[in-house]
Parts: sequence; structure tokens; C-alpha cells
Amino acid sequence: MNLKYFLSIAFLISLLSLFGFGLMALLVSNHSIYHFDSTVINFIQGLESPDMTSFMKIITFLGSSVFIILLSISILYFLYKVLDHRSELILFIAALIGSNILCVLLKLFFHRARPDLHRLIEISGYSFPSGHATNAMTVYGILAFILWRNIRTKSGRSLLIIISLIMILLIGISRIYLGVHFPSDVIAGYFIGGFWISTAIWYYQRYKEKQYERKQCA
Repeated sequence: MNLKYFLSIAFLISLLSLFGFGLMALLVSNHSIYHFDSTVINFIQGLESPDMTSFMKIITFLGSSVFIILLSISILYFLYKVLDHRSELILFIAALIGSNILCVLLKLFFHRARPDLHRLIEISGYSFPSGHATNAMTVYGILAFILWRNIRTKSGRSLLIIISLIMILLIGISRIYLGVHFPSDVIAGYFIGGFWISTAIWYYQRYKEKQYERKQCA
């Protein structure tokens, strides 16, 4: 893919994600999204069963801080020791740390209370945006980008994208099912995660381009 085209796509995704988050923030601040949130919550929680609850608890763990830390350590080791891709290691760290800081700051700014309708687990802290959704988009999104660059077959790349999308969507749905987030929290988390990783990827690609140009001039 042409680099300029790739950079344009990354920049466009970043802008659209930022716009999407801004729209969600506006709707939440104006209390204009209650009906949407209630309708989605009622539908998803209407699927409740003992087996579904056990499954959703497992899925939500895959977006938890504990699992993300363990997964990140494994990825960092793989990038550094196995692939020797140090620039991608820095990209991963910057994406993960940056998105978490951004999410925490946004939670403190909006200080939206969590839903108090039908909780299946107990959790503290503010609700908007969803930290799990932000983490899922950031970690599985940036991981898909890194692995995409190292997978050569079309089938392998397609499988990678499908698995990443399924993980991102399921983690967000699990937070709604378990009653600890509004759907708008999850959507906002996806947007803010998408904004951050697309911005990080844009800067990463620009850095790689300049690095390549320096080598050509040497």
C-alpha cells in the first residue's frame, strides 16, 4: 500500500474517531441518549442465563487490567526477543500507556455514574468512557496492526482481523451484559481507543518513512 495513502487513511480514522467520541460525549452530557442506552441494555441483558453469565465473565477478564498487563508482557517479550522489532515495541508501549492515561482523564472529567439497573458484578469508578472497551480497541487493534506487518498470506491477515474484531466487540458487549457500563460508554471507549491507536500508527509510519529517507541519503 502506498505510504501517503496509508497515512491519509490513518489520519482520517483518527479524525472520525475523535468526532465520534465528541458526539457521544455531547449526547451523554445532554442526557439525550438514555433511550438508546436503555433499549440496548434491555436487549443484551434479556439474553441472561447462567452459562452466558459465566462466558461473559471470562470475556470481560480478557479486557481487564490484569490480563492486559500479562498479555502486554508476553507481547513485549515477543517483539524484543523473537522479532527484534524495537520500534514496534515502542509503538505498543506508547499506545497502551497513552490510551490508559487518556481514558482515566476523561473519566475524571465526565464523572458519569455507572448504571444501577441489574449488575451481575460489582465494580467502582466512573463509567464514561469504558476502560475495558478502550483497552480492547487499543491492545487488540495495535496488536493486529503489528502482526499484520509480519503475516504475508491473505488468509492469515483475514483471520487476524476477524479475531481482533470479535474480541473487541465481545469485550464491549460483556460490560453491558454484566451491568457495569452503558452502551454509550462502550461506544465512546471504542472511539477514544480508535483515535489514539490511529494517531500513534500515523506518527509511527511517519517515523519509519523519515528513517528510510535518511538511509537512502546516507
